[in-house]
Amino acid sequence: MLSEENIGMTQTPSWWQTGVIYQIYPRSFLDSNGDGMGDLSGITSKLDYLRWLGVDAIWLSPIYPSPMADFGYDITNYTGVHPLFGTLQDLDTLLHQAHQRELKVILDFVPNHTSDEHPWFQQSRSSRTNEQHDWYIWHDPAPDGSPPNNWTSQFGGSAWQFDVHTGQYYLHLFDVKQPDLNWRNSRVRQAMYDVLRFWLDRGVDGFRVDVLSLLLKDEQFRDNPMNPDWKPGDPPSARQLSRYTEDQPGIHEIVQEMRAILDRYGERVLIGEIYLPLPQLVRYYGDTLNGAHLPFNFQLVLLTTWNAQIIRRLVDTYEAILPVGAWPNWVLGNHDKPRIAGRLGRAAARVASMLLLTLRGTPTWYYGDEIGMQDVPIPPHLAHDPQGKQPYGYGRDPVRTPMQWDGGPNAGFCAPGVTPWLPVADDYQTYNVAAEQNDPRSFLMLTHTLLELRRSQPALTIGLYQSIEQENPTCFVYLRQHHDQRYLVVLNFSAQEQLVKLQGQGHIILSTHMDREGSLDLSEVHLRVNEGVLIEVGVLSP
Repeated sequence: MLSEENIGMTQTPSWWQTGVIYQIYPRSFLDSNGDGMGDLSGITSKLDYLRWLGVDAIWLSPIYPSPMADFGYDITNYTGVHPLFGTLQDLDTLLHQAHQRELKVILDFVPNHTSDEHPWFQQSRSSRTNEQHDWYIWHDPAPDGSPPNNWTSQFGGSAWQFDVHTGQYYLHLFDVKQPDLNWRNSRVRQAMYDVLRFWLDRGVDGFRVDVLSLLLKDEQFRDNPMNPDWKPGDPPSARQLSRYTEDQPGIHEIVQEMRAILDRYGERVLIGEIYLPLPQLVRYYGDTLNGAHLPFNFQLVLLTTWNAQIIRRLVDTYEAILPVGAWPNWVLGNHDKPRIAGRLGRAAARVASMLLLTLRGTPTWYYGDEIGMQDVPIPPHLAHDPQGKQPYGYGRDPVRTPMQWDGGPNAGFCAPGVTPWLPVADDYQTYNVAAEQNDPRSFLMLTHTLLELRRSQPALTIGLYQSIEQENPTCFVYLRQHHDQRYLVVLNFSAQEQLVKLQGQGHIILSTHMDREGSLDLSEVHLRVNEGVLIEVGVLSP
């Protein structure tokens, strides 16, 4: 088992190591002004709830001025706030109120692309001789007038758009209204680093960097190879491998430059959105841990088969491959992927929640998952997401629906008589914050209890992790230990009752069913269907 020296816990941990991050999709959290869309004042009004819940930091999806072609990820001004969400003063108020409650605030930073309505791009496309033309990625057509290469957009079709005025193509790895910036241009880098400084000066506690691994593209513009594992039903963009559009040489220098800026402001956190295999992912920590503090680990989000043996191998592999001193992190859901309770069902999602909140490393929680929200079917005529409007229909609207606060009209998200921007779930009168706060065995109270335990028990925050060998293949057992404090986590991932045989004596502190505690003989740990238990196993022998 790793020592505390190996995992970098010989010094006082930072807040982003002991804390829990809660992602808010601002458009869907709470509408305070009656327009059917969430806003900053709505978030501020719910800070006491978030503090009660037990999270430590809130991460806001983009709130910048934008035409909303991709709902805020197409930005026209990196240092402002979209009127939909409020004003810069509203954001300052949110920061102040959050900090008064010892909550950190993390902003989304979207450096790969802007809106095509951003002044930079307007200058860039005005003339090939404009000094900002090279701020974006332009290329002459192929000899037959077609796109320069075969690169495809994440939203379908070619990643190249022909511009009549310049006679060139510009690159957009996402929507056609999201031209990619040229991060090989030093002036682009400095302009974007100035954006970081602007927000850091206002007191922001860190950034989640959107599609960090995509910032650099192949200088030779070589074709991407086709994906031999693609099959009908997969998104068209997955037909090819991103060999020349992702994780390119030089990217780690950029990550280190971003990190150096944050380090000048004290304890700030740099988080990277990176969908890469583990050996490539962990390189984003930096050779001397001078890269991203937390390169997002999406292994649990991407799992297609949810069982104990696969999850144990995944966790053990990740722990083994982490650079010495690097801090792990885990994610169950976000604004791009199906909700965990929708993927697994609510009973199994409770076990997944215990997994997330008891593993070693920083957890990121997605709004609404604490009450067991599921994906909401969105009729085509109500779809907003550009991906959802494509023929293959991989829309993300179902995971972005309004937060369910109570059993009243519109789930308390917006006033009665107001139409929310997306429909609320049909089952919101059962699954909402108000109802679940009054039910001691609800999903919300399980989440709250897990977060309280995590905060109060060092073994569950900064303790060591070790998987435990046992004979039942449908269960995952691991130990969390800090000095003489030890906890076993025993998780049944199956739809049948199970028996786990261990050694010694223990005391059940919490069950995912929220209905049992007490001493037990570890030689026979009986688990019900989709049950996880947290067991205190006392002090080590001298």
